[in-house]
Amino acid sequence: MSKTIFITGASRGFGKIWAEAFLKRGDKVVATARDISALDDLTKQYGDNILPLQLDVNDREADFAAINQAKAHFGSIDVLINNAGYGLFGSVEETSEKEARDQMETNFFGLLWLTQAAIPVMREQGYGHIIQLSSVLGLVAAPILSIYNASKFAVEGLSETLAAEVKGFGINVSIVEPNGFSTDWGSASAVRSASLPQYDQLKADQQARFTEDFFGKPEATTDAVLKLIDSENPPLRLFLGKIGYQWVKQVYAGRAAEWDEWNEVSVAAHGH
Repeated sequence: MSKTIFITGASRGFGKIWAEAFLKRGDKVVATARDISALDDLTKQYGDNILPLQLDVNDREADFAAINQAKAHFGSIDVLINNAGYGLFGSVEETSEKEARDQMETNFFGLLWLTQAAIPVMREQGYGHIIQLSSVLGLVAAPILSIYNASKFAVEGLSETLAAEVKGFGINVSIVEPNGFSTDWGSASAVRSASLPQYDQLKADQQARFTEDFFGKPEATTDAVLKLIDSENPPLRLFLGKIGYQWVKQVYAGRAAEWDEWNEVSVAAHGH
């Protein structure tokens, strides 16, 4: 049975790949982008099954209007995929106020506004699935991606809370956590803070860790995403790629060891 899927950031990368996969199998897709000319090929090929909408997710009023337009056009919204976002490269010290605010506006607040807009629609339907694009960097942090890490940690906390709040309405929530993939996320789509020489060596060391095998093939994620949206009992969290799970397990084992080491101090702080 075909679904109606609302996906942001559909002009390139995961968003474009997934939107095309949905359309290819017969789903109806509301595809948003800042520049909808990037969707002309899909519109030409799939006609009435795609509704391209120009949208800056940072605009809360426009987000609500887009959700309402999608509902009016197709009659329902089965799945919302909050995919829009970008990477900001820079250490904490290097990041300007504007860069930090812009990163949070898109990666966190844009996702929040669309989520808020979709909940009443899905609650009225009695069903729905909200899929939030986080990152393995929403669970563990990497240097030189300071505010990006923070934005994805925020998405994780928001979405885990959301899942508990809306489950009684028949709405599922899933957090998708890709590791690195060969999209233009780290190149054309990226923003880079003005560099300070004190971080040059750290950046070089970080870059040296990226072997050819580190980055996954974005097209290979399609089957996983289709299985996710078709699942009757979707997971709260889903890694994409082979790097993330092993990295997170290693980091969390270290955290548990440190918590154990300091547990006596922690318990004493309770006071009774």
